[in-house]
Amino acid sequence: MVRDQIVAQGLDDPRVVRALLDTPREAFVPAAWRAAAYDDRPLPLADGQTVSQPYVVAFMTQALGLRGTERVLEIGTGSGYQAAILARVAREVFSIEIREALSRQAAETLAALGVGNVRLRVGDGHAGWPEAAPFDAVLLTCAPPTIPPLLLDQLREGGGRLVAPVGDDPDRQSLVRLTRSPQGVREERLLAVRFVPMTKG
Repeated sequence: MVRDQIVAQGLDDPRVVRALLDTPREAFVPAAWRAAAYDDRPLPLADGQTVSQPYVVAFMTQALGLRGTERVLEIGTGSGYQAAILARVAREVFSIEIREALSRQAAETLAALGVGNVRLRVGDGHAGWPEAAPFDAVLLTCAPPTIPPLLLDQLREGGGRLVAPVGDDPDRQSLVRLTRSPQGVREERLLAVRFVPMTKG
């Protein structure tokens, strides 16, 4: 799956490719969908949530430009698959999920795989994780209409990067990357995407 569907589409960060190769996606999907675990498409979870398409997981991870020393905030733990990928390419991951059952299942899966550098919290992602800020990178796996200001506030000023799907219409969402510097915030539009909406607590 990785070489045929990910690398062939131009994603070439060797650390991201290795992270996908070393992370068993079947561990993060419901039993009924395990035969499709390596298809390049999103798969359903409970409550209308999904495990993101592997290409999009890889694209978003590569867009953060991680080198292995960073502290990353993830909004929307879901199954824990994206957090597991981030854990292989960053120093520490802080992940927030608004649905307690999903967070609990993700914690069990990550523990079973021996992933020890992910901290999980149940809560409203709009508030971020202020006591652990600033973060070198922030990644959202759910789409807000606009970027929550508190998440930008928790991004490191000297080059911190935020990658998120944005848009309240699922058919008109864009993946954006915001880079924060002392001069302000630079925005880039990267890709047309379709994500579940970001939920308020």
